[in-house]
Order: sequence, then structure tokens, then C-alpha cells
Amino acid sequence: MKNMNQTILKIALTALFAALSYIAFMYLQIPLPGGTALHIGNAFCVLCALLLGGAYGGFAGSIGMTIADLMNPAYITSAPKTFILKLCIGLITGLIAHKIAHISEEHDQKYIIKWTVLASMGGLAFNVIFDPIVGYFYNQYILGIPQELASISAKWGTAATFINAVVSVILVTMVYAVARPALKKSGLFLNLENNMAKHHTVAAK
Repeated sequence: MKNMNQTILKIALTALFAALSYIAFMYLQIPLPGGTALHIGNAFCVLCALLLGGAYGGFAGSIGMTIADLMNPAYITSAPKTFILKLCIGLITGLIAHKIAHISEEHDQKYIIKWTVLASMGGLAFNVIFDPIVGYFYNQYILGIPQELASISAKWGTAATFINAVVSVILVTMVYAVARPALKKSGLFLNLENNMAKHHTVAAK
């Protein structure tokens, strides 16, 4: 019953973070040339991965921002690329945060902040590198955009994703530092490492 309640909580929170990602990208963005924009949608993808695990965070970001792409004629052709890249952001963030650092276990504040920053940077650094690269080849070979225009779009994309990443890392670190103790106090904080250990113990039996 407890595991079922936690699963329901995770699904509900994932839906919430997907909605926040959608709102942040759809309504709180600053459009730039080259079909890109400044936004904080990725921050909710990363924050969800820190709180719930990489898969949940990845799907929150990919679903929320893919729907935003589909609802906006300027980004509709980017929807498949968005889904894959945002999923990867969440998976990488979750891998660093929970498989390497185990941040949902008890640690001192400095440890938590350090690994929150590192996990966020890891997921978003992937996006800074691969979003422009994937975008370039996607625009040129899938959408048939001329090479020169695809190159210009990639350059604007690199600048935008870098700025988005820096802002998102700062925002996520601040919010997670506040949300973690608040969720612990309310009994809603999920110790993902303990849950995984229990799962492996049951499987071994």
C-alpha cells in the first residue's frame, strides 16, 4: 500500500512538473532568432529528476515541453527532438544525483548543495552540447533547411541553451535547498535510495 501511494504521488508530481515545464516554455519565454528562446522549462525537468528520479524528471520535461512545441506553430517541427533531449536531461541528472551521489539519503547541507549543482550541471551540460548539434542535423537533413540557415540556428541555439542552463542551475539549487527540508517536514520527501534498496532486497528473495 505504501509503495502504491508513493507511485501515485510520483505520477501526480510528474504531471505537475510537466505542466510547469509547459507553462515556463509556452508563456515565460523570450524568443530569439533561429527558432530558439530563453526559458526556464528545463529547470522543472531537472528539479523533478532530483526529487523523484531521472525517469520521472525526464518524462516531465519531455512531455511538458513537447506539448508546448506542438501547440506553437514556430516550434512544432522541433517536437521529436525536444522529447528525446529533455528525456536525456532528466535521466542524466537522476543518474548523477541518485546513482552516484545518493542525495535523497541523509547528508550535510554542503554535500547536498554540491551534488545538486553537479547533477544539474551534468544534465544541462548535455543539453548545451547536444541541443545545437542535434538541432543542426535535424534542421538540415530532416527538415531540409539550407546549411547556412541551419548553422545560424545552431549558433543561436548554443548561446540560448548556455544561458538557460546557467539560470536553471541557479534556480534549481535554490528551490531544491528550500523544498527538501519542507518536504521532509511534511512527510512527502521520497528517499529514492531506500526505495531502490528495498526493491532489490525483495527481488533477491
